[in-house]
Amino acid sequence: MARAVRGVILDESVLLATLGDGGCSLQPDAEPLLRRLRHSQIPTGILNEDDASAEKEGFLKKLATTYSFDYFSFNASSIDDATCDIGKAWGETEGNILYVVSENKKEACVRLRSCSWLTTVVKLESSSKCETWDLPINMLGELPLTICNLIKKESGNGVLRVGYIMKPSREEDFAKRGAFPMYPTQNGLSFVPLIFKLPLSSQLQGVDLVLHKATDEIVSLNLNSSSELTERVTFSEGMQELKRFLEHNPQCCVIDPFDKVYPVLDRLEIQNILCGLQDLSMEDSYRIRGAHYLKVDTFNEHELITRLSEAKLSPPCIVKPQVACGVADAHSMAIVFKVEDFMDLKVPLPAIIQEYVDHSSTLYKFYVLGHKVFHAVKKSIPNGHTLMKLAGKSGLQPLVFDSLKSLPTATNSQSRGDDSSATSAESLNLTLVTCAAKWLSERLDLTIFGFDVVVQDGSRDHVIVDVNYLPSFKEVPDDIAIPAFWHAIRRRYELRRTNR
Repeated sequence: MARAVRGVILDESVLLATLGDGGCSLQPDAEPLLRRLRHSQIPTGILNEDDASAEKEGFLKKLATTYSFDYFSFNASSIDDATCDIGKAWGETEGNILYVVSENKKEACVRLRSCSWLTTVVKLESSSKCETWDLPINMLGELPLTICNLIKKESGNGVLRVGYIMKPSREEDFAKRGAFPMYPTQNGLSFVPLIFKLPLSSQLQGVDLVLHKATDEIVSLNLNSSSELTERVTFSEGMQELKRFLEHNPQCCVIDPFDKVYPVLDRLEIQNILCGLQDLSMEDSYRIRGAHYLKVDTFNEHELITRLSEAKLSPPCIVKPQVACGVADAHSMAIVFKVEDFMDLKVPLPAIIQEYVDHSSTLYKFYVLGHKVFHAVKKSIPNGHTLMKLAGKSGLQPLVFDSLKSLPTATNSQSRGDDSSATSAESLNLTLVTCAAKWLSERLDLTIFGFDVVVQDGSRDHVIVDVNYLPSFKEVPDDIAIPAFWHAIRRRYELRRTNR
């Protein structure tokens, strides 16, 4: 079967910038493109001329090795040798080879264009129009969308172009697991990055739906304001542009709408939502609930002890910022062992004081991908009495940590000191938590989200202690999670189209 894009050839002229000392370096936009092509499922090669310097050749070969590309060379008098090498490497299947070359290398481009299989040429950084070029673009960042448009044209309306926006590290995490291929998935999704260096409106015209991690682009979040939550969040300029586009183009499918994501930004909002879980208790007396909690604007109030008691809270407690994500200190937390230590506690305000649930150092991470639910088991923080023994060595001072970097997990000896009856997988009532996942899915109306569950020693209560949007779900095997991820995206699009 012919492929719309059989392979991509990157000429050295679009990749390299010549330094003053004659050395080589990458063009500014080259590195993101190389990362994306590496995981695109499209064969990619770097093309260099035979008479290039040894330094340039060495640099390009190393580049090809780093990104798992092929390296090819050509001579003006023996172009057939290069085409033969490419044919051997990629096979003789039909389809276009997309040759990406700088305009300042027109002569070489014309020679290589004469090859029967080299049917598409991309021109970069031109100040003038030239009708002889097939697909002119102005910067390398436009290439992925160009490729997806070719695939869409060849494959028809059955293929959906998914434009995605998230920070580079998160994109790389998803992409290296095969989640963002440019070439269509088995259920017809082609993924293309949306970049802020180009006007988003023109890019959005070329995609069918948008996948975003808006929490990656939060500049500030003011929860002290009395205005609506939608007005208390300030996004980066690029994300604001996306938000405006979606507001003016409601027919565009987005995963997920901004107003559905806002509640996950606020730990108080999530705690209030979790109060609705009380009706999901099972016949065998297991129940699932949110943790007991109290919102505070200051740690120095006179009535704090009374308020803690009314909220069914007593030390040890875990203290979290009310802002759940998107800002630098959203994950700055503390475990407090004495009421008097709330005074001058170094956790950002407003904050949520949450019960510390003894759970035998076992955390269950749940992931909801559309209508499918997965979970993984992880080692967690020791029980309260174990932590108090450790903290006692330093006078029971609050244990301050960043939950993204230094979550204090239990050692094997500490775990053995906890209630071992709760550490087995049998302690989890999967049916109960799956029901809660479906309830949350309907309540939040999110396509992809995650939540953390602990099973309380003694009572066996299943307690949800955290909810987050578009998690990495990397604890679930890729061969299971990634197809479910694609299915959830396609299903949401189909539901949106049906409802429209």
